[in-house]
Amino acid sequence: MFVIVSVDNLEEKSMSGNNQLGVLKALDVAKTQLYHFTAIIIAGMGFFTDAYDLFCIALVTKLLGRIYYHKAGAEKPGTLPPEVAAAVNGVALCGTLMGQLFFGWLGDKLGRKRVYGITLIMMVICSVASGLSFGNNSKGVMTTLCFFRFWLGVGIGGDYPLSATIMSEYANKKTRGGFIAAVFAMQGFGILAGGIVALALSSIFDYQFPSPIYSVDPVASTVPQADYLWRIILMIGALPAAMTYYWRMKMPETARYTALVARNIKLAAQDMSKVLQVDLKAEEDIAENTVTNPKLNYGLFSRKFLKCHGLPLLGTTSTWFLLDIAFYSQNLFEKDIFSAIGWIPKAATMNAIDEVYKIARAQTLISLFSTIPGYWFTVFFIDIMGRFAIQIMGFFFMTVFMFALALPYNHWTKPDNRIGFVIIFSLTFFFANFGPNVTTFVVPAEIFPARLRSTCHGISAAAGKAGAIVGAFGFLYAAQSKDKTKTDAGYPPGIGVKNSLIMLGVINFVGMLMTFLVPESKGKSLEELSGENVINETTSSKVGISRRN
Repeated sequence: MFVIVSVDNLEEKSMSGNNQLGVLKALDVAKTQLYHFTAIIIAGMGFFTDAYDLFCIALVTKLLGRIYYHKAGAEKPGTLPPEVAAAVNGVALCGTLMGQLFFGWLGDKLGRKRVYGITLIMMVICSVASGLSFGNNSKGVMTTLCFFRFWLGVGIGGDYPLSATIMSEYANKKTRGGFIAAVFAMQGFGILAGGIVALALSSIFDYQFPSPIYSVDPVASTVPQADYLWRIILMIGALPAAMTYYWRMKMPETARYTALVARNIKLAAQDMSKVLQVDLKAEEDIAENTVTNPKLNYGLFSRKFLKCHGLPLLGTTSTWFLLDIAFYSQNLFEKDIFSAIGWIPKAATMNAIDEVYKIARAQTLISLFSTIPGYWFTVFFIDIMGRFAIQIMGFFFMTVFMFALALPYNHWTKPDNRIGFVIIFSLTFFFANFGPNVTTFVVPAEIFPARLRSTCHGISAAAGKAGAIVGAFGFLYAAQSKDKTKTDAGYPPGIGVKNSLIMLGVINFVGMLMTFLVPESKGKSLEELSGENVINETTSSKVGISRRN
């Protein structure tokens, strides 16, 4: 049986604008259904892969140093030179930044679905190619590894705006924040999976190819088969992406892109009929299937956009930039923390494969007890507390804890006080995840117009990756000791760890202030937030809806 329900009736149940298209209204008021969770898994597996690929390199950089930069007679195992370490760890971040900008723009031009598959194919191919990096010497291997990881980063970067935008445009307005946050939270499981894979493989290799520790026999401590270990770890990142490809291609284009950008309301209704398991039919007075209000046709670089969305875009870009400086700088202090609590012994007391095991164990524990809980606290509370409150709270506690580490830094360096340092450090990044690390991803997918949504999210995310590069490498140099004799090999003197922590505290405080530029999006339709709920009278008609029995 087919029952006609006017959009006017639907609008009485909604607080969004008076002239929102019926098919979009149906999405906003739809109950949580199986397709919501399917979309979370499909989009989330992309972020699972992203996190695995980005963070697994940290598990094997020590091994790469032992294999390709061993120095005969040295007291310590070989390590990657500073410039090589920066390239291996940072080239994927640079690629990610480019991918966010390019695929964000392309997602608005060609459609979310058409571009979504391209990014996944790039991740699969480049994950495998990274493990196949070839050459007979360190230069050849590192060059090809960096080349493939750059393009891997480009594919990963494209996944940011596309996954966020797709989940935002599929979700109902009541639980939209939690759904987008759940997609992002899959990063935690990706990091965890990287640690588990490395633990399993290193255990197998250590059992099959036993070797002495470095201090006993420097050459024999790195067995030839160790060269396969890092390659397999990197290549396994292709599996979840490959398994997701089919389901991504089965997803229909989002109704908001089809109706508001492609301007085909009839097709949007047909697609969402299948998704929502209801019958949606556009009526005769919108048979031309166009949305042509000239007030909504302004571009990214127009005065209209600057007036309507300039400050929110400044807010999303600046907060993500500042957050990632602090978030990615944690790598500076992890080695000291892990050593202080005995998770990672001195390199000379381990063989090459055992060192991979110890590093993977540390990352796995951090993921389980800090990273993952913070993500899912946000998932459960974002539609209750709101984006603004969580982001302000997160930046506030990150500021407090960073200063708590910095000001009495000499106190924390004493052996009896290091456990306290570890606890405060962990809380800092718990509130990064139960705070701006998630909300900076969610909000840009909600507050901008459909025809510019993916682009603006890509711009915001790219600003974040620029901050990540500053945090991961700028502070790597800044945190070096002022005393030239105490700096890490190959690094010039810096401002020291204490002053670096103070700078990070200030950065977090500025991030809290910039949050006031970002509007609250909780409980509002995307069209209400972006100003797209005003459409021409010729298209503000009715949609027929019936439930399928």
